[in-house]
Order: sequence, then C-alpha cells, then structure tokens
Amino acid sequence: MQTAHEFFVHELQDMLDAEQKLVQALGEQAEESSRPDLQKAFQSHLQQTEKQVERLQQVFESIDAEAEETECKGLMGLIEEHDSFKEEDPSEDLLDIFNVGAATKVERYEISAYEGLIRLAEMMGHKKAVKLLNQNLKEEQQTLKKMESFGKKLKPANMGMERKERQSAEEHRPSRSSRGRNRRAA
Repeated sequence: MQTAHEFFVHELQDMLDAEQKLVQALGEQAEESSRPDLQKAFQSHLQQTEKQVERLQQVFESIDAEAEETECKGLMGLIEEHDSFKEEDPSEDLLDIFNVGAATKVERYEISAYEGLIRLAEMMGHKKAVKLLNQNLKEEQQTLKKMESFGKKLKPANMGMERKERQSAEEHRPSRSSRGRNRRAA
C-alpha cells in the first residue's frame, strides 16, 4: 500500500466488513434483549446499518473501486468479547446492560472510523463519498446518544454487594473481646 487512494479503499473495505458483521450481531442482540424497548432499538439500528452498508457500496461505485473481501479485526474483537460474555450465562438484565455497553463501544469505533474516512475523502476530493460517509457518521452519532441514554436507565436487579457490605461492616466493627479490653484499659 503506497497511496492515499489505496489506504482509503483499504479502510472502506474494513468498514464495509464491520457494518456487514453488525447486521448479524444486531439481530442477535435484538433477540437476546429482555426489554421490548431495547429489542426495538436494536432492530431499528439493524435496519439503519443495512442502509449504511448500501451507502458504503455506493462510495465504492463513486470512486470507481471494487470492494474485496476483508475482515475487520477491530469489530471481530468486540464480537468475540460478546460471545465470551454470553458463555458466562449472565442474567437477562446483565446481558441487556452488557449489550448496551457493547453497542456504545461499537458506535465509538465506527464514529472514529468514519471520521478518518471522511478526512481522507475530503483530501482526495471525493465529494459524493464525503456526503455518503457523513450520512453514516451522523446516524452513528445519533445511535451512540440513544445507547448512552439506555445505559443510564438500565440497572442490575442483583447488585451482589449485600454479602460484601456485611463482611466489610464486620471487619470494621471491634470484636467483643477487644471491646472488653478497651473498657478495662480506660
């Protein structure tokens, strides 16, 4: 890879693969969601992502390039993280919280990628590509806000801190024998 054009095509291919993988991942997240409003949000994001895939294909056409198959390693890592978490058999509420956090990570990743693609497209004078990529970027930014909003609303049903709080209180409370010694010393 020696030119900005080659780098731009490389990054476009990476983003196209990421969006295509997300279509499948979002479908799984919608099915996993225990809350109807969260299911609806993931389904809506899935439809949006399908349109983003189409726009990326239009970007390739606009610069007279063909997308070659590639694997977006960054997104694969996030998908593997999800799969690994699911193997731990989390409760429904924790899976919802995890999925919202994962979606937030993905949105931030995509926003960074689109910002880089837009800068390259602007430098090379690819006006149509800039317009299409900006549409995807704006949608990613909106989705990030939605996911952050969900993240603030979702609370685990079981904090699991009751036992730790009792242990901590017992550790900080003087034992009966030390209380007796303290009285005698006074």
